[in-house]
Amino acid sequence: MISDLNTERPVDTPLALARTLLFVPGNRPERYRKALAAGADAVVLDLEDSVPAVEKPAAREAIAAAWADLATAAVPLVVRINSLGGEAGHQDLAWLARLPPPAGVMLAKAESAQQLQAVAQALPGLAVLPLIESAAGFLALAEMAAAAGVLRLAVGHIDFMADTGLHCSEDERELDTLRFHIALQTRAHRLASAVDGVTVAIADDARLQADTRRALNFGFGAKLCIHPRQAPVVHAAMRPTEAELEWARRVLAADRAAGGAAVRLDGRMVDLPVVLQARLTLARVRAEDRA
Repeated sequence: MISDLNTERPVDTPLALARTLLFVPGNRPERYRKALAAGADAVVLDLEDSVPAVEKPAAREAIAAAWADLATAAVPLVVRINSLGGEAGHQDLAWLARLPPPAGVMLAKAESAQQLQAVAQALPGLAVLPLIESAAGFLALAEMAAAAGVLRLAVGHIDFMADTGLHCSEDERELDTLRFHIALQTRAHRLASAVDGVTVAIADDARLQADTRRALNFGFGAKLCIHPRQAPVVHAAMRPTEAELEWARRVLAADRAAGGAAVRLDGRMVDLPVVLQARLTLARVRAEDRA
C-alpha cells in the first residue's frame, strides 16, 4: 500500500482511486439504487445542498432505513454532511456515528483543521474528503491537507464563487489559482488525487469532457457528478488517447533499452521526469480497460 511516510494515508483504496463521485439527494431514496447502478466509482449520499433544511431530518432517516441494503453494494459510499459552522453539521456527525461506517465522509465548506479534527474524533478511522468552497477554506488548505484522516481534497467551485464574488468565464480560468494550490497541497501531503467540482450543464457532453480534461491538466484524478449520465462521459475523457498510450509505451521501452540512462526518442531527450510522465499516463488506464 502506498502511503505518506508520516501519516500513513492509504491512496490505493477504491475511494482513493475513484474517478467519479456521484451525488444523490439523501431525501430521494427512490434514486439510491439508480445512482449505485450508474457506473460511478463512488456514490455520495447528500445531506447538504440538494436537501432543503426542513427535509434534512427525513433525509437522515431515509438513509438510515436503506443503510443495510446500500451497504451490500460494491460501490463505495460517502456521506456529505453539512458545514460544521451550523447545527445541521453537528447533527449529521452524531447521526452518522451511530451507523456502520461508510467508505468516507465529505465535509461541506471545510474551513479549518479543527473542523476536520472534530470529524475524525466523531468518526475515527473514516476517510475524510474536505470540500474547499470558501476563501477561508482556501487559506486553510495547508493545515487541512495535513489533518488526520484526510484522504482527498475536493473543489466546490460553485459555492467558492458565491463566497468570493468571483464571476467565471466559460473556461473558469479565474479558478486556476484554487485548483493549482489544491494540486500542490495534495502532492505535498501525499494525498490521493484531488477531486474537481461539478459540471452543471447536465446534457452538454462537450463541456463535461473539456472540464474533465482541465481537471487532468491540473493533476486531479476525479470529478464530482450530479447526474448518472455524467459518469461514463468522465471515465471516457479521463482515459488516455491511443496516441498518448503509444507514446508512453515507446518511452518506457526506450528507457528499458537504455538501462535507465537518458536516451533520445523522436528528437527529444527521454530522462527520468519523462519516464515518470509516461508511467502516469499508463496508470490512467483502469484494469477493466486493459482486458
